Amino acid sequence: MQTVDPAPEPAPIRVVIVEDDPDFRDALSRIVQAAPDMQLVAMASTQAEGLALLQGLPADVLLVDLGLPDGSGIDVIRAAALQWPHCSIMVSTNFGDETHVMRSIEAGAAGYLLKDSSQAKMIDEIRSLASGGSPISPIIARQVLAHFRRTTSRKTVTPASAEDPSSLLSAREKEVLNFITKGFSMPEIAQLMQLSHFTIRSFVRRIYSKLKVTSKAEAIYEARTLGFLPD
Repeated sequence: MQTVDPAPEPAPIRVVIVEDDPDFRDALSRIVQAAPDMQLVAMASTQAEGLALLQGLPADVLLVDLGLPDGSGIDVIRAAALQWPHCSIMVSTNFGDETHVMRSIEAGAAGYLLKDSSQAKMIDEIRSLASGGSPISPIIARQVLAHFRRTTSRKTVTPASAEDPSSLLSAREKEVLNFITKGFSMPEIAQLMQLSHFTIRSFVRRIYSKLKVTSKAEAIYEARTLGFLPD
Protein backbone atom coordinates (compact mmCIF):
# COMPACT_ATOMS: atom_id res chain seq x y z
CA MET A 1 0.00 0.00 0.00
CA GLN A 2 1.43 3.35 -1.07
CA THR A 3 1.71 6.00 1.59
CA VAL A 4 1.15 9.71 0.95
CA ASP A 5 3.57 12.13 2.51
CA PRO A 6 1.85 14.81 4.58
CA ALA A 7 1.75 18.31 3.12
CA PRO A 8 4.66 20.44 4.30
CA GLU A 9 3.95 22.99 6.98
CA PRO A 10 3.58 26.51 5.53
CA ALA A 11 6.49 28.81 6.24
CA PRO A 12 5.85 31.22 9.12
CA ILE A 13 5.05 34.85 8.38
CA ARG A 14 8.29 36.75 8.85
CA VAL A 15 7.56 40.01 10.73
CA VAL A 16 9.72 43.11 11.28
CA ILE A 17 8.63 45.86 13.71
CA VAL A 18 9.78 49.49 13.60
CA GLU A 19 8.35 51.13 16.72
CA ASP A 20 9.82 53.63 19.21
CA ASP A 21 7.30 53.20 22.05
CA PRO A 22 8.96 50.50 24.23
CA ASP A 23 5.72 49.37 25.89
CA PHE A 24 3.82 49.02 22.62
CA ARG A 25 6.84 47.44 20.91
CA ASP A 26 7.21 44.85 23.67
CA ALA A 27 3.49 44.05 23.64
CA LEU A 28 3.48 43.71 19.87
CA SER A 29 6.59 41.54 19.85
CA ARG A 30 5.08 39.21 22.48
CA ILE A 31 1.89 38.57 20.52
CA VAL A 32 3.83 37.99 17.29
CA GLN A 33 6.19 35.54 19.01
CA ALA A 34 3.22 33.77 20.61
CA ALA A 35 1.49 33.26 17.24
CA PRO A 36 2.29 29.75 15.91
CA ASP A 37 2.32 30.90 12.29
CA MET A 38 4.59 33.93 12.76
CA GLN A 39 8.29 34.61 13.28
CA LEU A 40 9.60 37.88 14.68
CA VAL A 41 12.68 38.56 12.54
CA ALA A 42 13.86 41.93 13.88
CA MET A 43 12.85 45.13 15.67
CA ALA A 44 13.98 48.74 15.41
CA SER A 45 13.15 51.83 17.47
CA THR A 46 14.39 54.62 15.16
CA GLN A 47 14.22 55.59 11.52
CA ALA A 48 17.95 54.95 11.09
CA GLU A 49 17.67 51.46 12.58
CA GLY A 50 14.62 50.74 10.42
CA LEU A 51 16.44 51.75 7.25
CA ALA A 52 19.44 49.63 8.27
CA LEU A 53 17.22 46.55 8.68
CA LEU A 54 16.22 46.86 5.02
CA GLN A 55 19.75 45.78 4.09
CA GLY A 56 19.00 42.28 5.47
CA LEU A 57 16.76 39.48 4.24
CA PRO A 58 13.27 40.76 3.37
CA ALA A 59 10.36 40.14 5.71
CA ASP A 60 6.82 39.18 4.72
CA VAL A 61 5.23 41.92 6.85
CA LEU A 62 6.72 45.21 8.02
CA LEU A 63 4.94 47.09 10.82
CA VAL A 64 5.95 50.76 10.96
CA ASP A 65 5.17 53.58 13.37
CA LEU A 66 5.18 57.05 11.79
CA GLY A 67 6.36 59.15 14.75
CA LEU A 68 9.95 57.98 15.14
CA PRO A 69 12.41 60.03 17.23
CA ASP A 70 14.83 60.75 14.36
CA GLY A 71 12.42 61.15 11.45
CA SER A 72 9.23 59.93 9.83
CA GLY A 73 8.33 56.28 9.39
CA ILE A 74 7.08 57.25 5.93
CA ASP A 75 10.71 57.32 4.77
CA VAL A 76 11.09 53.73 6.02
CA ILE A 77 7.92 52.75 4.13
CA ARG A 78 9.17 54.38 0.93
CA ALA A 79 12.57 52.66 1.18
CA ALA A 80 11.01 49.28 2.03
CA ALA A 81 8.69 49.48 -0.98
CA LEU A 82 11.80 49.75 -3.17
CA GLN A 83 14.14 47.35 -1.37
CA TRP A 84 11.60 44.73 -0.27
CA PRO A 85 9.06 44.88 -3.12
CA HIS A 86 7.29 41.68 -2.04
CA CYS A 87 6.94 42.73 1.60
CA SER A 88 3.51 43.90 2.78
CA ILE A 89 3.76 47.10 4.80
CA MET A 90 1.34 48.19 7.52
CA VAL A 91 1.29 51.42 9.49
CA SER A 92 0.62 51.12 13.22
CA THR A 93 0.42 54.60 14.70
CA ASN A 94 -1.44 57.23 16.71
CA PHE A 95 -1.51 59.59 13.69
CA GLY A 96 -4.95 59.36 12.11
CA ASP A 97 -5.03 62.63 10.14
CA GLU A 98 -5.58 62.62 6.39
CA THR A 99 -2.11 63.95 5.52
CA HIS A 100 -0.30 61.07 7.25
CA VAL A 101 -2.77 58.52 5.91
CA MET A 102 -2.47 59.56 2.26
CA ARG A 103 1.31 60.04 2.39
CA SER A 104 1.73 56.55 3.89
CA ILE A 105 -0.44 54.93 1.23
CA GLU A 106 1.33 56.84 -1.54
CA ALA A 107 4.70 55.70 -0.11
CA GLY A 108 3.68 52.03 -0.31
CA ALA A 109 1.70 51.06 2.81
CA ALA A 110 -0.99 48.44 2.19
CA GLY A 111 -2.57 48.67 5.64
CA TYR A 112 -3.16 51.39 8.25
CA LEU A 113 -4.15 50.63 11.83
CA LEU A 114 -4.43 52.93 14.81
CA LYS A 115 -2.79 51.78 18.02
CA ASP A 116 -6.13 51.49 19.79
CA SER A 117 -6.68 48.16 17.99
CA SER A 118 -6.76 45.12 20.27
CA GLN A 119 -3.84 42.70 20.29
CA ALA A 120 -5.99 39.90 18.88
CA LYS A 121 -7.13 42.18 16.08
CA MET A 122 -3.52 43.14 15.29
CA ILE A 123 -2.56 39.47 14.84
CA ASP A 124 -5.57 38.86 12.58
CA GLU A 125 -4.69 41.93 10.51
CA ILE A 126 -1.06 40.80 10.11
CA ARG A 127 -2.36 37.49 8.73
CA SER A 128 -4.75 39.36 6.45
CA LEU A 129 -1.94 41.61 5.20
CA ALA A 130 0.38 38.64 4.55
CA SER A 131 -2.33 36.94 2.48
CA GLY A 132 -2.88 39.98 0.27
CA GLY A 133 -5.45 41.97 2.25
CA SER A 134 -5.39 45.68 3.12
CA PRO A 135 -6.48 46.05 6.74
CA ILE A 136 -7.48 49.62 7.59
CA SER A 137 -9.08 51.01 10.75
CA PRO A 138 -12.70 52.05 10.02
CA ILE A 139 -12.07 55.74 10.77
CA ILE A 140 -9.07 55.70 8.41
CA ALA A 141 -11.10 53.98 5.68
CA ARG A 142 -13.69 56.76 5.86
CA GLN A 143 -10.95 59.37 5.45
CA VAL A 144 -9.55 57.60 2.40
CA LEU A 145 -13.00 57.37 0.81
CA ALA A 146 -13.72 61.03 1.55
CA HIS A 147 -10.37 62.02 0.02
CA PHE A 148 -11.10 60.19 -3.24
CA ARG A 149 -14.66 61.52 -3.37
CA ARG A 150 -13.32 65.09 -3.16
CA THR A 151 -10.69 64.33 -5.81
CA THR A 152 -13.30 62.85 -8.15
CA SER A 153 -15.66 65.77 -7.48
CA ARG A 154 -12.99 68.33 -8.40
CA LYS A 155 -12.27 66.49 -11.65
CA THR A 156 -15.93 66.20 -12.68
CA VAL A 157 -17.25 69.57 -11.56
CA THR A 158 -14.71 71.80 -13.32
CA PRO A 159 -13.60 70.06 -16.53
CA ALA A 160 -14.26 73.20 -18.59
CA SER A 161 -11.97 75.26 -16.38
CA ALA A 162 -9.20 72.69 -16.75
CA GLU A 163 -9.50 72.70 -20.55
CA ASP A 164 -10.10 76.42 -21.01
CA PRO A 165 -8.40 78.61 -18.35
CA SER A 166 -9.94 81.75 -19.84
CA SER A 167 -13.36 80.62 -18.57
CA LEU A 168 -12.13 80.48 -14.98
CA LEU A 169 -12.83 84.17 -14.24
CA SER A 170 -15.83 86.22 -15.30
CA ALA A 171 -15.42 89.42 -17.32
CA ARG A 172 -16.03 91.52 -14.19
CA GLU A 173 -13.49 89.50 -12.18
CA LYS A 174 -10.89 89.96 -14.91
CA GLU A 175 -11.59 93.69 -14.89
CA VAL A 176 -11.07 93.85 -11.11
CA LEU A 177 -7.90 91.78 -11.44
CA ASN A 178 -6.59 94.13 -14.10
CA PHE A 179 -7.08 97.12 -11.77
CA ILE A 180 -5.36 95.22 -8.93
CA THR A 181 -2.40 94.57 -11.22
CA LYS A 182 -2.12 98.29 -11.97
CA GLY A 183 -1.85 99.04 -8.25
CA PHE A 184 -5.31 100.42 -7.51
CA SER A 185 -6.74 99.89 -4.02
CA MET A 186 -10.19 98.38 -3.46
CA PRO A 187 -11.84 101.78 -2.72
CA GLU A 188 -10.29 103.18 -5.92
CA ILE A 189 -11.47 100.18 -7.95
CA ALA A 190 -14.97 100.59 -6.50
CA GLN A 191 -15.00 104.24 -7.59
CA LEU A 192 -13.68 103.46 -11.07
CA MET A 193 -16.22 100.66 -11.62
CA GLN A 194 -19.02 102.61 -9.87
CA LEU A 195 -19.63 99.71 -7.49
CA SER A 196 -19.67 99.48 -3.70
CA HIS A 197 -16.52 98.67 -1.74
CA PHE A 198 -18.24 95.49 -0.47
CA THR A 199 -18.98 94.31 -4.02
CA ILE A 200 -15.33 94.75 -5.00
CA ARG A 201 -14.25 92.85 -1.87
CA SER A 202 -16.53 89.97 -2.92
CA PHE A 203 -14.99 89.99 -6.40
CA VAL A 204 -11.49 89.84 -4.88
CA ARG A 205 -12.44 86.92 -2.60
CA ARG A 206 -13.83 84.99 -5.57
CA ILE A 207 -10.71 85.72 -7.64
CA TYR A 208 -8.43 84.46 -4.85
CA SER A 209 -10.59 81.35 -4.39
CA LYS A 210 -10.69 80.48 -8.10
CA LEU A 211 -6.95 81.04 -8.53
CA LYS A 212 -6.24 79.20 -5.23
CA VAL A 213 -4.08 82.05 -3.89
CA THR A 214 -3.99 84.13 -0.71
CA SER A 215 -2.28 87.36 -1.74
CA LYS A 216 -2.22 90.05 -4.43
CA ALA A 217 1.24 88.99 -5.63
CA GLU A 218 0.17 85.35 -5.98
CA ALA A 219 -3.01 86.37 -7.82
CA ILE A 220 -1.06 88.44 -10.34
CA TYR A 221 1.48 85.62 -10.87
CA GLU A 222 -1.23 82.97 -11.39
CA ALA A 223 -3.23 85.26 -13.68
CA ARG A 224 -0.18 85.87 -15.86
CA THR A 225 0.64 82.15 -15.89
CA LEU A 226 -2.91 81.37 -17.07
CA GLY A 227 -2.74 84.09 -19.71
CA PHE A 228 -5.27 86.48 -18.17
CA LEU A 229 -2.74 89.31 -18.05
CA PRO A 230 0.14 90.39 -20.30
CA ASP A 231 3.66 89.40 -19.15
